[in-house]
Amino acid sequence: MSTRIICIANQKGGVGKTTTAVSLAHGLTQKGKQVLLIDLDPQGQCATALGRSPEPGVFYLLTMGHTLQETAFLKSWVRLSGREGLYLFPGDQQTMAAQTVLNAQDQPISAIRQSVSRFFREGLHYIIFDTAPSVGGIQERAVWASDLVIVPTATEFLSADGLGKVLRMMSILQERKNWRGNLLGILPTFFDEQTRESKATMENLQEKFDASMLQPIHRSTLLRECAAEGKTIFEFDPLCRAAKEYQALAQHVMKF
Repeated sequence: MSTRIICIANQKGGVGKTTTAVSLAHGLTQKGKQVLLIDLDPQGQCATALGRSPEPGVFYLLTMGHTLQETAFLKSWVRLSGREGLYLFPGDQQTMAAQTVLNAQDQPISAIRQSVSRFFREGLHYIIFDTAPSVGGIQERAVWASDLVIVPTATEFLSADGLGKVLRMMSILQERKNWRGNLLGILPTFFDEQTRESKATMENLQEKFDASMLQPIHRSTLLRECAAEGKTIFEFDPLCRAAKEYQALAQHVMKF
């Protein structure tokens, strides 16, 4: 069994990256998959969304070497999420400091891929990265480490800039850095067919990126409420539209 790495990335904040990372991770485990969710965002919100506290595990993941002792230490930071098959590698504000270390050590673009490769033999089907909008070279290294990238983008006029930046970054990584991964798809979020802006943005996205478009995630107050309670949407209201949409995303991901 090979472990697939999926990165959730955008150069704009507030587009639903963490919600997508957590919901996709839990959705995949509900289909019998073993998933490790790695929180590369200094806000540490993956832990919060799962009812846990942020911790500095990712700082060590990004700055430590590959000796047996270091690997054993890093594996001790893997946390049980309380959901069968779903494991969390937590991050916190110290992830920002890891960027300074990566630059000071002049770590290669492959640094994160090499670091997480120690988990490939742990019976994992998927490793999912949640990334910050822009943390220096961490997001670039995370994308390069990934087999597939999902780009959530809010269906609002101001979302196009962040989407364009991350797509350009991916193109540069393929052309100049020998990245062998691919875009899994663009995921429209906060979609509301009742508003003119949301509908117009969706039409514009479909016109430009038709072949790469995933089915949208509709705007839902439940997604905010469940995160505040440390529950996933599948625990909070498994029959709601948002839960069904993220279930469909997990099903789609399993085709790749």
